[in-house]
Amino acid sequence: MQQTTNTILMVRPVKFRMNEQTAVNNYFQEDIDLKTSEINLKAQEEFDAFVDKLRAAGITVIVENDDELADTPDSIFPNNWVSFHENGDVVIYPMFAENRRKERRDEIFMRLEDERYSIKHIIDYTSAEDEGFFLEGTGSLALDRVNRKAYCALSPRADEELVIEFCEDMEYTPIIFTANQTVDGERLPIYHTNVMMCLAENFAVICLDSIDDSKERKAVAKSLKDDGKEIIAITEAQMHSFAGNMLQLKGKNDQLYLVMSEAAHLSLRTDQINAIEKHCPILSSSLETIETCGGGSARCMMAEVFLPRN
Repeated sequence: MQQTTNTILMVRPVKFRMNEQTAVNNYFQEDIDLKTSEINLKAQEEFDAFVDKLRAAGITVIVENDDELADTPDSIFPNNWVSFHENGDVVIYPMFAENRRKERRDEIFMRLEDERYSIKHIIDYTSAEDEGFFLEGTGSLALDRVNRKAYCALSPRADEELVIEFCEDMEYTPIIFTANQTVDGERLPIYHTNVMMCLAENFAVICLDSIDDSKERKAVAKSLKDDGKEIIAITEAQMHSFAGNMLQLKGKNDQLYLVMSEAAHLSLRTDQINAIEKHCPILSSSLETIETCGGGSARCMMAEVFLPRN
């Protein structure tokens, strides 16, 4: 069982913009005073530069183009609707925003099979949408694949019963808590776990300050320490610069990298950078338009592929 992969799926946007349906509970999103076509063009430029950097480091990036007819402004964040597992399982998730449900496309599975990846079994939780329950993939679930733990901050996009169902089906132990951010003076749930924590092989970058309940905070920290992970704590301000939204990947010769946005990288203090670089180098890229309009960053853009090869 591996925590990191050298292969990711990314979806190149064609209609990227601020999604009004997700903005209701994604407090990271902001409007930009630009035409939609200009926003999409900037997002495409950031996407392409990011892919080039990943490939230059030896990371395998499978790029699928978004479907122009679907009008899916958030298709750039595929990790919310699908996850790919080492035993050949593919999990499809129920999505909060109706216009995000159109991101789920069979062509993506066909593309992976064309690339000689083996899909053995599809586990589909999307019927939960009919009941108004959601669980947005590895946005909602921070998976410790080696120790079989699923960390989840509950929110309108992460239902507790669905977390437990996923854990029973996939043989994970749920570590469930609530993580909040301050919005107009009020503490409100953070929309996705993966903006407040990142699990790497030997460390975790986490905004413990966002877990208001001290018992929950201690339980999360204890769980990470019990598995030998060094905790690199970030502040809420750093979290708002997407310093929790990172992903460790393997490049050439199994060299590990911690991948993040330029904004996340710039927000880190020297001691935090040193703590990360003890384990692996940082790879960062400018994602300013994507972060501002989409309210997601580097980690959200990458769906890890752990599927076996034929």
